[in-house]
Amino acid sequence: MGFDWEQLPQQLVNGVQQGAVYALIALGYTMVYGVLRLINFAHGDIYMVGAYLAYYTSMVWFSRDAMNPYLLLALMLLFAMAGCALLGVLIERFAYRPLRNAPRISVLITAVGISLFLEYAGRLVVQTSPQPAIVQDVNVWSKPMHIGGITVQQSQLAMLIVTLVLMTLLWAFVRRTSMGRAMRAVSHDFSTAALMGVNVDRVVIVTFIIGSGLAGAGGMMSATAFGTPLNTFYGLLPGVKAFVAAVLGGIGNIPGAVVGGLIMGLAEVLVIWAGYAGYRDAVAFVILIVILLFRPGGLFGSTVDKV
Repeated sequence: MGFDWEQLPQQLVNGVQQGAVYALIALGYTMVYGVLRLINFAHGDIYMVGAYLAYYTSMVWFSRDAMNPYLLLALMLLFAMAGCALLGVLIERFAYRPLRNAPRISVLITAVGISLFLEYAGRLVVQTSPQPAIVQDVNVWSKPMHIGGITVQQSQLAMLIVTLVLMTLLWAFVRRTSMGRAMRAVSHDFSTAALMGVNVDRVVIVTFIIGSGLAGAGGMMSATAFGTPLNTFYGLLPGVKAFVAAVLGGIGNIPGAVVGGLIMGLAEVLVIWAGYAGYRDAVAFVILIVILLFRPGGLFGSTVDKV
């Protein structure tokens, strides 16, 4: 099979943009694991909730002609991040905190249960209309830009910029603030950090707020840029791929999550470019199997993972 080499640069651009979304979700996985050694399998569904919050925000405000469309997008991002942050706090408080000292298998089963609850209970709330929920109608950056033979949607560029800004702010928060130092201390040794006066409950809450907020941002931007019809399983595959990205980079390692997300996005579009679009989702599982066989700690992982 011949490859269309002229399309390769375009596909690489698409892969970076898709990988940035996976990186945002993977950061939530890796932060929670770094602090609690917990795989929050409900994280992909928090991404789904972010997409729906953006949709309902757009429905409330879009009909008002006086609303500036750029302000509307900012409100959609704000409500998606805030709503998902609140949801993350509630999940941690009522589902995970009571099991903090329980066997790992109990916490794992609870995480899967929360995921299924959000997917199926959500259908009672959001899927009441036969018409699919689509957010793209409010996308004011839908016009394409042509740069050296590469077509880039303005929404893709805006999405990448916002993602980079959020990742940079997260890195600065973890490395430059007292709460960030507390998070690194807890990730290094949970019990010792508590004995040294670190408020572990506060650190855990902040971790869920940040991780869930980033997932909400990813859901809002994906739903707005791609215009994919929403359903309560909207976050299932992105959540799985982001989990693979976190494992690939070294779960518990923030730079690793970013690199893993970009690799996942590029691998996915390269499979499409090679003419095997039907296998675009399978590549995540192939990468997971390979990394577990040959480097189970991930590209940047170690015997002691740190945020």
